[in-house]
Amino acid sequence: MVFLELLQTYPRISIIIFAILISFFISLVNFFILDKDKMREIKARQKQLQNDIKQHQKAGNHDKVMELNKELLSFLPETFKHSFKPMIITFLPIIILFGFIRTAYASTTLAGSWFWWYLITAIIASMIFRKLLKLP
Repeated sequence: MVFLELLQTYPRISIIIFAILISFFISLVNFFILDKDKMREIKARQKQLQNDIKQHQKAGNHDKVMELNKELLSFLPETFKHSFKPMIITFLPIIILFGFIRTAYASTTLAGSWFWWYLITAIIASMIFRKLLKLP
């Protein structure tokens, strides 16, 4: 009960802490589960294809642009396959936590805006953790 009182007394600070902890959890799962080398390889190839597409668009070579777009789209299933396992592992705990957070903040000053506080903090924390853990 002391925990809930602290949440309701300091809602902004507590939602920021929740967002940071959840982002850290997701980043750790990605760090240990993702095949980082394969993901970096895929992202590098996608970036190269995007640059090639821009060059061919400027040159007016639409057939080559279509061919490169098809190749670019061929990486989507593999990218999804690699990111699916970490998503499955983190999905259930996060859904449970969101249920708790929603009810915990229902009677606070953040009742209508807790999600936005969470989202903004989580995006920032996620970018920081991805850089620190050198995730693709």
